[in-house]
Amino acid sequence: MDVRHSHGTEVHVVRACYEDDAADLIAVGGAHSVEILLLTEKSCKTIANFHIGSRITALAWSSRVSSPSSTDSWSIELAAAGADFSLYLLSKSSSEEEEIFPFGGGLSGHHGKVNDMTFCGGRSEDSSRYVATVSDDKMLMVWDLHPSIDLTSPPSPGTSTPSRPQPTAYVITFPHPLTSVNAHPSTSKELLVADCRGSVFLTDWRSDPDANEQDSWRNSSVVELLEPRALADSLAGPAAKWSGSVAWRRDPSAELVGAAYGSRFALWDMGSLAGGKPYVTGASFAEGGSQFRWCPTYPDYFAVSTRSAARGAVIHVHNVAYVHAQPTVFQVAPRPLFVRAFDFVACRGIPRIVAAVGREVVVFYIGVDS
Repeated sequence: MDVRHSHGTEVHVVRACYEDDAADLIAVGGAHSVEILLLTEKSCKTIANFHIGSRITALAWSSRVSSPSSTDSWSIELAAAGADFSLYLLSKSSSEEEEIFPFGGGLSGHHGKVNDMTFCGGRSEDSSRYVATVSDDKMLMVWDLHPSIDLTSPPSPGTSTPSRPQPTAYVITFPHPLTSVNAHPSTSKELLVADCRGSVFLTDWRSDPDANEQDSWRNSSVVELLEPRALADSLAGPAAKWSGSVAWRRDPSAELVGAAYGSRFALWDMGSLAGGKPYVTGASFAEGGSQFRWCPTYPDYFAVSTRSAARGAVIHVHNVAYVHAQPTVFQVAPRPLFVRAFDFVACRGIPRIVAAVGREVVVFYIGVDS
């Protein structure tokens, strides 16, 4: 049974929470607010609403989260990015109302659209301390949300003292606009960063910065993964709007990386890299893929979406064990609607996908009980 929820405005971002104690929480980013949904098998309800005031472009869940279904003392924490390039830390708990903490504005932050974000502290005590953001301004920024030193200016006369220190940022500059960033729970120092030209960088963001700031990505990149056809197509001309999406499979080995570029998907085995080339590629959407996601509960499954409305709102689900087989096609809605964003739900049992289609969020199963 599909679960449908009307957000009230166009839905631009959806993110499922992958934490064990909050796997039934969904974050929905719209034209001016972030809504948190509590999902059940047959319905969903709103448990928090954060008014940001600008279109949401990216969301990321912190590890400091627990669902009302798992404890009476529940809490929510996540980061959000707005179309005005500002960043926000959003929180709410069973005993406190919604709180919005803005950061990263002005000269200290991004100067282009923030396309993606992820918390990147691994499983350590820093798991909710660091959040990475990537942008059209070619910069990866890793923000320390709990800096030991407050670098903010003293408040002006008549203004109140800020409730907490402003986060500080570690900046790595890349040669091209960045479209996607992903972290794995097993590492607290490495990030996957995708650019708009067909490259994926395994980046050690804790390494010492290079003396030449413009080339700091060279010093921080451990491995560069290339999808040759995507790179060739992007160099051929600006006919298509490129949007690379990269994801790390969330199994303990952390060896499989997947990405969607143009009309193809690619998989890399990090334990056996052949000069950075993928070990397998396959055809996806001829119109161009938009997002790549691994299923957190059944790691053999991955899915790709497209923002083209040529076939309506469609998602392809693939199985790594049969990667060259035709994908299972899920038609979420007819034309002219399309999937603007999607994610796998992390609840146990039959896998589910949550998709942003127009003003609605649609949650549907990708299998049946055997």
